[in-house]
Amino acid sequence: MKLKSQRLVTVIMVSLAMFALAVGAAVAAPKKAKHNHHNGHQMIGQKLKTNGTHQLDKKGKHTVTVDVKDGKIAGFHVKHETKGDVPVKKYKSKKKMASVDGVAAPAIPADEYAGTVWIGYAYIDDDGYEEIYWFPYDVILDGDTGAIEYVPV
Repeated sequence: MKLKSQRLVTVIMVSLAMFALAVGAAVAAPKKAKHNHHNGHQMIGQKLKTNGTHQLDKKGKHTVTVDVKDGKIAGFHVKHETKGDVPVKKYKSKKKMASVDGVAAPAIPADEYAGTVWIGYAYIDDDGYEEIYWFPYDVILDGDTGAIEYVPV
């Protein structure tokens, strides 16, 4: 009888250890970063006709600005209130990403952006979300220079 008790205790201990490892692995597994897509072209609107630096958005402690030169985006900057300049990543995509995540894209003629390459500027916010602002290629001064292919998560 003592041998059965020892086996039972051993089986319970091994089971608990395996359960603890499984739970620990699930907790430690990295979360997929959420990407928030924004229609930067729509956000800049008429300001695209005026040269200079324009505020595009403000999210929490982050302020997003763009430099406009001759009707094109010449620079994209993100500044954190306390940390200063935030690194910006540049993406390119053939898919209009600003209409994903349940955000309806504005009504546009069916052939207006057919075959358009989209350029997205992204930064990581304080919550770990990637905020991406998309523009059609033709309004970006330096085109897709330095842009990497965007792969949705």
